[in-house]
Amino acid sequence: MINITPDNKLTRLLVVGDRVLIKPKSPTDRTSTGLYLPPTVQEKEQVQRGYVIKVGPGYPIPMATDDEPWKQTEEKVKYMPLQAQEGDVALYLQRNAIEIEYEGEQYVIVPQASILLLERSENLFD
Repeated sequence: MINITPDNKLTRLLVVGDRVLIKPKSPTDRTSTGLYLPPTVQEKEQVQRGYVIKVGPGYPIPMATDDEPWKQTEEKVKYMPLQAQEGDVALYLQRNAIEIEYEGEQYVIVPQASILLLERSENLFD
């Protein structure tokens, strides 16, 4: 598992909107029967797995309109938070992932809608 700490070098990155920054797990280079797969085959797998590193603020929620438009209102955007949390293991669709390299490390940026499953280390049903 990836260790996420407050002094992490990724603290300077801000993920925007409903997107999630994921550190992909290294894909297996063998099939279940023991055959070695070339890297081009591994990259074309539709579903990938990785660790959630950073999460965006979520989906913006439209502001409610008042009947009195002359009132001064504070225009703060509110967001509906995402289900993914830092430290989760995510199964995501590779076709919607955008690959980036940051400080020598490979990451992918995935929209929340492309995440199929989240595995959290804490028990959710306690």
